[in-house]
Amino acid sequence: MKKTLFVITILSLTLLSCSTTRNLPEGETLYTGIKKITVVDQKTNAATPIGDEAVTEITAALSCPPNASIAGSSKYRGIPFGLWWYNGFVNSKSRIGKWFFKTFASTPVLLSDVNPTLRTQVASSRLQNYGYFNGKVTEEIIPSKRNPRKAKVSYTVTLGNPMLYDSIEYRNFSPGEDRFISGTLRKSNIVKGEQFSVPNLTAERNRLSALLRDNGYYYYQSNYITYSADTINNPGYISLRVEPQKGLPADTRKPWYIGSTTLRITKPGTSALNYDTLRFRNLTYIYNGEKPPVRPGTILRNMQLRRGALYSQERQSMTLSQLSSLNIFNGVNLSFAPQNGDTLGMNITAQLGKPYDFTFELNATTKSNDQIGPGSKITLSRNNIFRGGETLKFSLLGSYEWQTDSEVRGKESVINSWEIGSNVSLTFPRIFFPLIHRRYLRFPSSTSFSIYGNQLNRSGFFKMVHVGGEATYTLKPKQTTTHKITPFRLTYDMLQRTTAKFDSIISANRSIANSFRDQFIPAMQYSITYDNTATTHRNKTWWENSITSSGNIVSLAFCAFGEKWDEKNKNIFENPYAQFLKFTTEVRNLFRIDSRNHIATRFMAGAIASYGNSTTAPYSEQFYIGGANSLRAFTVRSLGPGSYHPADATRYSYLDETGTMKLEANIEYRARLFGNLQGALFVDAGNIWLLREDKERPGGKFTIKDFADQIALNTGFGLRYDLQFLVLRFDVGIALHYPYDTGKSGYYNIPSFGKGYAWHFAIGYPF
Repeated sequence: MKKTLFVITILSLTLLSCSTTRNLPEGETLYTGIKKITVVDQKTNAATPIGDEAVTEITAALSCPPNASIAGSSKYRGIPFGLWWYNGFVNSKSRIGKWFFKTFASTPVLLSDVNPTLRTQVASSRLQNYGYFNGKVTEEIIPSKRNPRKAKVSYTVTLGNPMLYDSIEYRNFSPGEDRFISGTLRKSNIVKGEQFSVPNLTAERNRLSALLRDNGYYYYQSNYITYSADTINNPGYISLRVEPQKGLPADTRKPWYIGSTTLRITKPGTSALNYDTLRFRNLTYIYNGEKPPVRPGTILRNMQLRRGALYSQERQSMTLSQLSSLNIFNGVNLSFAPQNGDTLGMNITAQLGKPYDFTFELNATTKSNDQIGPGSKITLSRNNIFRGGETLKFSLLGSYEWQTDSEVRGKESVINSWEIGSNVSLTFPRIFFPLIHRRYLRFPSSTSFSIYGNQLNRSGFFKMVHVGGEATYTLKPKQTTTHKITPFRLTYDMLQRTTAKFDSIISANRSIANSFRDQFIPAMQYSITYDNTATTHRNKTWWENSITSSGNIVSLAFCAFGEKWDEKNKNIFENPYAQFLKFTTEVRNLFRIDSRNHIATRFMAGAIASYGNSTTAPYSEQFYIGGANSLRAFTVRSLGPGSYHPADATRYSYLDETGTMKLEANIEYRARLFGNLQGALFVDAGNIWLLREDKERPGGKFTIKDFADQIALNTGFGLRYDLQFLVLRFDVGIALHYPYDTGKSGYYNIPSFGKGYAWHFAIGYPF
């Protein structure tokens, strides 16, 4: 292996002296990129969103990366190793020479392949698409002074004055069509006085077609709408007419209604002869087996198109979405056929999927202080368990961290902590609530019940169990909005075992002791999530806000029987209960630069306030920071609160590195390197704090004056490999600032580089 690397190195050094044009085809010139693209009147004639879009489109048409392009750039090049190998071995006859050529050589990008003249013609055509009818694009070939067989290209773009709409008229639509169109003109993509744009004309065609199809016009298509433009009457302006094509079939110009519905459910590998038929209300149900694999009421409940209703393209999509979300079928197809008069028969064909799903998740993290922390989660799901789209799910999760520093307890490989838990949930694809009718739920909604439990062990300190159950409603009134309501959640925290070291810590800190007491947590929760990642928006946003209330209903009940609201130590089932209010918000954005480059950001904040029956929030509800999906130069629960840093004797217990307030921000640049391999550069910042003073954790309370110094900061880099069905991730976080005193002055207060980094291996993106 060493010999092979040595040979490749020697060959590479030899090739450095090779010309990159020596073996080009006769009469050809090597293209070395774009020198510049000049838009001479961009500030005056492109100062509009359409103008900006036009310049972007023109730049894309002119761009062409040369050999050794840096990150796909048309302007910047790296070292042309591939061209050296090409010129060194393109004419080689030996077996090893051919192997080197096939493995390392890059085919030269020739000026004739780039064809600057053709690109200027394409760019000029795109100028007209955006209203620059008098615009033009010219090119200039700039040969290299050192080597005339190399050349760059410069382009000059002259936009000219854009054409504007003088008037817009919708003509020759039927009274029914015109009623819908005139009522939605405020949503039109073409507006009087704005700049002409072919993409906007296409968007308006699509809007009108979708509008009419949503109101019964099943056979209407976007290409049935035409445009007529007059540019002579008023120079510099366009008078536009929008009208339907002449001679369209009568079926296209009338609304249609839903007639009878036929449902056929197939099983993979079954004969087409072994089917039974069931008639239920207006549904003809064809299935295979002794009984229907899905109850007919479940199908009807998820259909947004009913007999006698006006056809709607949107409701057709919603029906497909809701039937697919049942997790019963591999695929669902809807088709329509005329029955009689103005009635459409609806045919639904679905194929049953596998009843069981199995998933496995894995992540791992390590840090230079010798702590390592892998974790995993296994989930088994039984779909359609009661033939109504219900899902029974069982999850088993576990994680652990160990400490290999012999100074901790005098021996190596001491297990420091582990956590194991399970969750059993049953989800119904409907809302069990009398006041919420299905017609208000245009997208899949559900009701779920779950019970869970997990055990947390901090070796040498404590073992704690956390068990509970909850009922949750998930409602989705819009494609981008989800409401999650948990009217009932009851959990119980119990310390199973403690050590003398742990007892000495909590005896010295009453606040920590209260957070670890055995207690019930009766809570209600509401969260709202905005998510447009499934839409066609260029930039994606996910934003969730959540509020949790614990113990307030119970305290009101105690007040009704004469107890005081602020009285402490009230019990249920002979144990105290927690009373607090918790709020969290998290927003994630993904900004698309181009198809290869993105910028992802995240900001999250949270606070929890205890009152009434509690002085301190439960340990399981408090905030912590750090880890593979947080501040990646730090392990989980290794920072805060504030500038507090635990003594060496207790720093591995993690029990005092939690807080009642959290702020965190992340930014990550993601670039596709080649194939499915992606690179990332990131910066993470944040910390946790206390809302109340704790004398045992000095510096932990949040204050404005110390805020900047108490923000932990790290940078780092990573690789991601996209396997389509999952993403493998490797990150290296490098600390830039600790929020506590390290004995080193200045903002960069890391004692040594070797103690200020961490690497993580995980599944999926961090956010």
